[in-house]
Amino acid sequence: MAPPERPAGSRRGRRNDPDRRDRIIDACLAVIARAGVAGTSHRKVAAEAGVPLGAMTYYFGNMDELLREAFTRFAETISDRFERRMAFASDAIAARDAVVAIILEDVFGDDRELVLSHELYTLAARQPAYRSITTAWMERSRAALERHFDPATARMLDALIEGLTIHRALDSHQGDSRDVQLAVSRIAAG
Repeated sequence: MAPPERPAGSRRGRRNDPDRRDRIIDACLAVIARAGVAGTSHRKVAAEAGVPLGAMTYYFGNMDELLREAFTRFAETISDRFERRMAFASDAIAARDAVVAIILEDVFGDDRELVLSHELYTLAARQPAYRSITTAWMERSRAALERHFDPATARMLDALIEGLTIHRALDSHQGDSRDVQLAVSRIAAG
């Protein structure tokens, strides 16, 4: 007797789940945002993604591989947003305004992004292998800025964006947005 025919697009009679890997990566970011890298486990990520625990090792050989994929996705998402903002700037004034908007609106748009960024920074500080992710992120930011500013100014603006964004997110006394405009103008004028 021949084995029963499987439905098209399935394995062993189960429905194929083509988005499972992406769900796992997104779930990993959600768990990191809640529990930090130290509190992230295969079990927690599988539960968040709604997948069997055994599926984790099918897609990711170990936690390090999953963390790399998750943080790479996160950094690319932020970089894409940054590049779009800078691409719309048509002149020097619009470019300065775009940098101000990046600081005030885009980077670390919410607490989740703030936590994920700091978790990545801490991991990269402790484990140099993760610096390739932060380096690629900075290179993309600087390249987007270099459409409108010389390389030295782009580097200073990139550091200003990061620093002011962190200060605005963590300081209990929110500064005036005009202070951000002034800082960007001073660096860009140099």
